[in-house]
Amino acid sequence: MPQTPHIERHFTSSYVVRDIVIGMADGLTVPFALAAGLTGAIAQTGIIVTAGLAEIAAGSIAMGLGGYLAAKSDAEHYAKEREREKREVAEIPQEEMREVAEVFRAYGLNEEETWPIVQALKRHPRNWVDFMMRFELGLEKPQPGRALTSALTIASAYVAGGLIPLSPYIFSRDVSAALPVSVALTLAALLIFGFVKGKFTGMRPLKSALQTALIGGAAAGAAFAIARLIGG
Repeated sequence: MPQTPHIERHFTSSYVVRDIVIGMADGLTVPFALAAGLTGAIAQTGIIVTAGLAEIAAGSIAMGLGGYLAAKSDAEHYAKEREREKREVAEIPQEEMREVAEVFRAYGLNEEETWPIVQALKRHPRNWVDFMMRFELGLEKPQPGRALTSALTIASAYVAGGLIPLSPYIFSRDVSAALPVSVALTLAALLIFGFVKGKFTGMRPLKSALQTALIGGAAAGAAFAIARLIGG
Protein backbone atom coordinates (compact mmCIF):
# COMPACT_ATOMS: atom_id res chain seq x y z
CA MET A 1 0.00 0.00 0.00
CA PRO A 2 1.56 3.32 -1.05
CA GLN A 3 2.35 5.69 1.77
CA THR A 4 2.68 9.45 1.76
CA PRO A 5 6.30 10.32 2.51
CA HIS A 6 6.82 11.96 5.87
CA ILE A 7 8.10 15.50 5.44
CA GLU A 8 9.32 17.36 8.50
CA ARG A 9 9.11 21.12 8.44
CA HIS A 10 11.34 22.81 10.97
CA PHE A 11 11.96 26.50 11.25
CA THR A 12 15.73 27.02 11.05
CA SER A 13 16.01 30.81 10.79
CA SER A 14 15.78 31.62 14.49
CA TYR A 15 18.69 34.06 14.26
CA VAL A 16 16.91 36.06 11.57
CA VAL A 17 13.70 36.18 13.60
CA ARG A 18 15.66 37.27 16.67
CA ASP A 19 17.30 40.09 14.72
CA ILE A 20 13.97 41.24 13.29
CA VAL A 21 12.39 41.17 16.74
CA ILE A 22 15.24 43.21 18.22
CA GLY A 23 15.19 45.81 15.45
CA MET A 24 11.42 46.07 15.06
CA ALA A 25 10.68 46.23 18.79
CA ASP A 26 13.12 49.08 19.37
CA GLY A 27 12.09 50.79 16.14
CA LEU A 28 8.45 50.85 17.18
CA THR A 29 9.01 52.04 20.74
CA VAL A 30 11.87 54.58 20.72
CA PRO A 31 10.76 56.83 17.82
CA PHE A 32 7.18 56.65 19.15
CA ALA A 33 8.31 57.80 22.59
CA LEU A 34 10.36 60.62 21.06
CA ALA A 35 7.55 61.86 18.80
CA ALA A 36 4.91 61.54 21.52
CA GLY A 37 7.13 63.20 24.11
CA LEU A 38 7.75 66.17 21.81
CA THR A 39 4.09 66.54 20.93
CA GLY A 40 3.22 68.44 24.09
CA ALA A 41 6.21 70.74 23.84
CA ILE A 42 6.46 71.48 20.11
CA ALA A 43 3.55 72.50 17.91
CA GLN A 44 5.35 72.01 14.59
CA THR A 45 5.23 68.59 13.00
CA GLY A 46 8.26 69.45 10.85
CA ILE A 47 10.53 69.62 13.87
CA ILE A 48 9.11 66.38 15.28
CA VAL A 49 9.58 64.59 11.95
CA THR A 50 13.15 65.89 11.62
CA ALA A 51 13.98 64.76 15.15
CA GLY A 52 12.27 61.41 14.55
CA LEU A 53 14.11 60.74 11.30
CA ALA A 54 17.42 61.68 12.90
CA GLU A 55 16.72 59.27 15.74
CA ILE A 56 15.76 56.48 13.34
CA ALA A 57 18.98 57.00 11.37
CA ALA A 58 21.15 57.05 14.49
CA GLY A 59 19.27 54.21 16.15
CA SER A 60 19.42 51.92 13.11
CA ILE A 61 23.17 52.49 12.77
CA ALA A 62 23.79 51.87 16.47
CA MET A 63 21.56 48.79 16.58
CA GLY A 64 23.06 47.40 13.37
CA LEU A 65 26.58 47.94 14.68
CA GLY A 66 25.65 46.21 17.92
CA GLY A 67 24.28 43.23 15.99
CA TYR A 68 27.43 43.08 13.85
CA LEU A 69 29.76 43.12 16.85
CA ALA A 70 27.69 40.52 18.72
CA ALA A 71 27.68 38.12 15.76
CA LYS A 72 31.39 38.75 15.17
CA SER A 73 32.13 37.95 18.82
CA ASP A 74 30.12 34.71 18.55
CA ALA A 75 32.13 33.66 15.48
CA GLU A 76 35.46 34.48 17.16
CA HIS A 77 34.43 32.59 20.30
CA TYR A 78 33.42 29.55 18.23
CA ALA A 79 36.73 29.57 16.33
CA LYS A 80 38.73 29.85 19.55
CA GLU A 81 36.86 27.00 21.24
CA ARG A 82 37.16 24.81 18.15
CA GLU A 83 40.93 25.24 18.08
CA ARG A 84 41.05 24.27 21.74
CA GLU A 85 38.96 21.14 21.10
CA LYS A 86 41.19 20.16 18.15
CA ARG A 87 44.23 20.47 20.37
CA GLU A 88 42.68 18.41 23.16
CA VAL A 89 41.55 15.66 20.76
CA ALA A 90 45.13 15.40 19.50
CA GLU A 91 46.92 15.72 22.86
CA ILE A 92 44.59 14.11 25.42
CA PRO A 93 42.34 11.74 23.43
CA GLN A 94 41.57 9.52 26.43
CA GLU A 95 40.08 12.43 28.35
CA GLU A 96 38.05 13.49 25.33
CA MET A 97 36.79 9.92 24.88
CA ARG A 98 35.64 9.94 28.49
CA GLU A 99 33.77 13.19 27.87
CA VAL A 100 32.04 11.69 24.82
CA ALA A 101 30.93 8.73 26.93
CA GLU A 102 29.56 11.12 29.57
CA VAL A 103 27.47 12.89 26.94
CA PHE A 104 25.82 9.62 25.91
CA ARG A 105 25.39 8.46 29.51
CA ALA A 106 23.32 11.60 30.06
CA TYR A 107 20.94 10.17 27.42
CA GLY A 108 20.67 6.87 29.29
CA LEU A 109 23.21 4.77 27.32
CA ASN A 110 25.49 2.46 29.30
CA GLU A 111 29.23 1.92 28.77
CA GLU A 112 28.74 -1.09 26.51
CA GLU A 113 26.43 0.90 24.22
CA THR A 114 28.60 4.02 24.09
CA TRP A 115 31.95 2.29 23.44
CA PRO A 116 31.40 1.58 19.70
CA ILE A 117 30.29 5.17 19.18
CA VAL A 118 33.34 6.52 20.98
CA GLN A 119 35.63 4.32 18.88
CA ALA A 120 33.90 5.41 15.67
CA LEU A 121 34.35 9.09 16.51
CA LYS A 122 37.99 8.48 17.35
CA ARG A 123 38.58 7.33 13.76
CA HIS A 124 37.17 10.62 12.43
CA PRO A 125 38.89 13.47 14.30
CA ARG A 126 37.07 16.26 12.44
CA ASN A 127 33.66 14.79 13.22
CA TRP A 128 34.83 14.19 16.76
CA VAL A 129 35.61 17.88 17.17
CA ASP A 130 32.23 18.80 15.64
CA PHE A 131 30.53 16.48 18.12
CA MET A 132 32.33 18.03 21.09
CA MET A 133 31.52 21.55 19.94
CA ARG A 134 27.82 20.83 19.66
CA PHE A 135 27.12 18.40 22.49
CA GLU A 136 29.76 19.24 25.08
CA LEU A 137 29.94 23.02 24.63
CA GLY A 138 26.52 23.62 23.06
CA LEU A 139 27.99 25.77 20.29
CA GLU A 140 26.67 25.81 16.72
CA LYS A 141 28.90 26.78 13.81
CA PRO A 142 28.11 30.40 12.83
CA GLN A 143 26.74 30.89 9.33
CA PRO A 144 29.14 32.56 6.85
CA GLY A 145 28.46 36.28 6.63
CA ARG A 146 26.30 36.12 9.73
CA ALA A 147 27.68 39.38 11.19
CA LEU A 148 26.84 41.50 8.13
CA THR A 149 23.44 39.84 7.69
CA SER A 150 22.60 40.47 11.33
CA ALA A 151 23.61 44.12 11.09
CA LEU A 152 21.54 44.75 7.96
CA THR A 153 18.51 42.84 9.31
CA ILE A 154 18.44 44.69 12.63
CA ALA A 155 19.00 48.09 11.01
CA SER A 156 16.33 47.52 8.35
CA ALA A 157 13.81 46.29 10.92
CA TYR A 158 14.54 49.33 13.09
CA VAL A 159 13.91 51.71 10.18
CA ALA A 160 10.70 49.89 9.20
CA GLY A 161 9.45 49.93 12.78
CA GLY A 162 10.42 53.55 13.37
CA LEU A 163 8.59 54.92 10.35
CA ILE A 164 5.25 53.51 11.56
CA PRO A 165 4.73 55.75 14.63
CA LEU A 166 6.33 58.69 12.83
CA SER A 167 4.18 58.49 9.68
CA PRO A 168 1.16 60.40 11.10
CA TYR A 169 3.44 63.36 11.81
CA ILE A 170 4.80 63.17 8.27
CA PHE A 171 1.37 63.36 6.65
CA SER A 172 -0.37 65.70 9.10
CA ARG A 173 0.27 69.28 10.20
CA ASP A 174 -1.89 68.92 13.29
CA VAL A 175 0.33 67.68 16.10
CA SER A 176 -2.50 66.90 18.52
CA ALA A 177 -4.34 64.85 15.87
CA ALA A 178 -1.20 62.95 14.88
CA LEU A 179 -0.58 61.55 18.38
CA PRO A 180 -3.66 59.29 18.71
CA VAL A 181 -3.13 58.02 15.15
CA SER A 182 0.49 57.24 16.03
CA VAL A 183 -0.63 55.35 19.13
CA ALA A 184 -3.17 53.33 17.12
CA LEU A 185 -0.69 52.52 14.35
CA THR A 186 1.99 51.46 16.82
CA LEU A 187 -0.41 49.17 18.67
CA ALA A 188 -1.70 47.67 15.40
CA ALA A 189 1.86 47.14 14.17
CA LEU A 190 2.78 45.35 17.41
CA LEU A 191 -0.25 43.07 17.08
CA ILE A 192 0.47 42.23 13.43
CA PHE A 193 4.18 41.79 14.09
CA GLY A 194 3.49 39.49 17.03
CA PHE A 195 1.00 37.45 15.00
CA VAL A 196 3.47 36.94 12.13
CA LYS A 197 6.27 36.13 14.58
CA GLY A 198 4.08 33.47 16.15
CA LYS A 199 3.41 31.87 12.77
CA PHE A 200 7.13 31.57 12.07
CA THR A 201 8.26 30.40 15.50
CA GLY A 202 5.48 27.88 16.16
CA MET A 203 3.94 29.85 19.02
CA ARG A 204 0.17 30.33 18.90
CA PRO A 205 -0.21 33.44 16.69
CA LEU A 206 -2.93 35.07 18.78
CA LYS A 207 -1.00 34.56 22.01
CA SER A 208 2.16 35.88 20.35
CA ALA A 209 0.28 38.94 19.04
CA LEU A 210 -1.18 39.79 22.44
CA GLN A 211 2.11 39.16 24.21
CA THR A 212 4.07 41.34 21.77
CA ALA A 213 1.48 44.14 21.96
CA LEU A 214 1.45 44.02 25.76
CA ILE A 215 5.23 44.05 26.17
CA GLY A 216 5.82 46.54 23.35
CA GLY A 217 2.98 48.75 24.51
CA ALA A 218 4.31 48.76 28.08
CA ALA A 219 7.79 49.65 26.82
CA ALA A 220 6.44 52.41 24.57
CA GLY A 221 4.26 53.75 27.40
CA ALA A 222 7.18 53.80 29.82
CA ALA A 223 9.42 55.53 27.30
CA PHE A 224 6.65 58.06 26.55
CA ALA A 225 6.14 58.79 30.27
CA ILE A 226 9.89 59.34 30.78
CA ALA A 227 10.06 61.62 27.72
CA ARG A 228 7.11 63.67 29.00
CA LEU A 229 8.61 63.81 32.51
CA ILE A 230 11.95 65.06 31.21
CA GLY A 231 10.28 67.47 28.81
CA GLY A 232 8.17 68.88 31.60
